[in-house]
Amino acid sequence: MKVRWAVLALVGAVLAGCGSGAGTGSGRESGVPRVQSKGDFPELPLERYEFNAEDNKRMEEAESRLAQRCMRSFGFTDFPLNPEQRGEGSGGNGNSVALTISTVSPYGMLDLDHVRRWGYGFDPDRLRTRRSDAMPKGRALRQGEFEVLYGAFGTGRGGATAVVNGRKVPEGGCSGEAMRQVMGDIAKTTRVWAYVAGRTGKLDKAVAKDTRVRKAFRDWSRCVEDKGFKRYESPAHAFRDKAWRKGVDGGNTSRTKRELGTAVADVECNRKLNTAGVWWVVSAEKQRADLRRDKDRYDAVRKDQDRVRATVREVLGEE
Repeated sequence: MKVRWAVLALVGAVLAGCGSGAGTGSGRESGVPRVQSKGDFPELPLERYEFNAEDNKRMEEAESRLAQRCMRSFGFTDFPLNPEQRGEGSGGNGNSVALTISTVSPYGMLDLDHVRRWGYGFDPDRLRTRRSDAMPKGRALRQGEFEVLYGAFGTGRGGATAVVNGRKVPEGGCSGEAMRQVMGDIAKTTRVWAYVAGRTGKLDKAVAKDTRVRKAFRDWSRCVEDKGFKRYESPAHAFRDKAWRKGVDGGNTSRTKRELGTAVADVECNRKLNTAGVWWVVSAEKQRADLRRDKDRYDAVRKDQDRVRATVREVLGEE
């Protein structure tokens, strides 16, 4: 799914590690993958109907090139490909504090090295590096450029259409025009981004209610409790315990002894019982059923994806 820099989303990493234990609740039933790391997950059926990270990177590059061409057509001949989003009236981000939201997958975390050091929080140095890598490298926007790049949104004139050099600025400015050229009309844009995400969210709720997943979570919960920690309904509930973030600014956690101990027990039990593997097999089953029920809608999403990818290839000069 496409992620923009309005919010930094930190998803609980699922990295390689060494698990142990088998027996009752070990998740070694036929057809259930043994999940110890992110690489152990087979592809879920609906993943084929979502843009991946490489798609998102290429779409952003295509939109940047189209926006640059549009801006230069309005007389901004030195407009950079990836301008820094600052300038009078832009609400610049130079000294702003990033809003950080920590979240986790329904099956929890599996990175034992990470939780031993950071518990349910994140490594701030890694966050700074990722943010720096993602920031635009071009010069800062000038005021006039900002208004044309974002159209009436940036003019402060109550939605009035801006006119520059005798030409009307497109709705949403050159940035909005570039997005429409890549993504298509609003109906297709909404479908290609929102449909699968919406279905996945609903299916995740159904997965959580499935008797197999509920049993897997109960086994996991007892395992964590047997290690001397609080009993939680699921790995996601353990991650979201408000105690970890009480009195801590910036979205990180306090990394108390109890938090670190709980997080380690959480991951050890998840790996031992293959909780994530059970979650995957139930998710895959429900996603396949949803694909069969709504084949026409998913086919429409796939056609939208193919159209967008073809446009991106054309803009990037690959065909």
